[in-house]
Amino acid sequence: MALLTLNFESVYLNQSQNISVILPDRPDDKTAEEFYSSSGKYKVLWLLHGTYGAGNEWIRRTNVELYASRRNMIVVMPDGLNSDFVSWPDFGMGYDFPNYLTKELMPLIYNWLPASDKREDNFIAGLSMGGQGATQLGFTYPDRFARIGAFSYPLINYHQHPDGRVFGDGYPEYDARFWRQVANQGGMEAFMKSPYNTWDTFFNCEDPESLPKIHFYIGMEDFFWPVHCEMKEELKKRGREDVPITEYEGLHHEWEVWDRAVKAFIDECDGETMGAGFRY
Repeated sequence: MALLTLNFESVYLNQSQNISVILPDRPDDKTAEEFYSSSGKYKVLWLLHGTYGAGNEWIRRTNVELYASRRNMIVVMPDGLNSDFVSWPDFGMGYDFPNYLTKELMPLIYNWLPASDKREDNFIAGLSMGGQGATQLGFTYPDRFARIGAFSYPLINYHQHPDGRVFGDGYPEYDARFWRQVANQGGMEAFMKSPYNTWDTFFNCEDPESLPKIHFYIGMEDFFWPVHCEMKEELKKRGREDVPITEYEGLHHEWEVWDRAVKAFIDECDGETMGAGFRY
């Protein structure tokens, strides 16, 4: 595969921005002229990092380049700070990730690179905060993505956890973060109507087929596990066992999970699925 690093000044993030991009490499049976002169378009995976992370962590900590090369898939890995991949108008000069993605980065990738802009060829996934971002963005722009991969991030029932303390005791930094998220949205009522509330977006959707297909991956020792089980119970109660869930025994909130998950998700996006339903 070819690895491209872009750096440019973003209009919507009001800062210089880094993006790592994996591009398909020339196969042995094609000459350089044949391959690089081709007008073909490739499927695209938009891959988001977690809290404290950066886009290039996927290159450093997983074999995503190998997995994508087997499928001739472009992988775009943007940086998103600790933004939850939402808009933060009061941060610095303003930070608007959703518009950055859809109005700036996507046009750049589609027009500068051999990337397909068809919905059926575009997928979004991420780990932890990136799983949250992928779910939010996938649900907000369902016409852009065919599938969502949520790695170590379940849908959260904020009606049951109105204080945001989904992890229980011992995580004060995440409790404080939750209230900053609420304040950024303009209060709890606005928060519940915002993209953060993916629980309501998913379970209250009158036309579930209008949303991208979503696949959840999680380690069974993850601190998100209790919340994940709440989501799984709700899926069963509503007869949504068609939603695929992959659970990894003995694994925590860790890169071994995300390496396995990104391989499985890339294979699934290329049409090689493991079958619908719950998987263990």
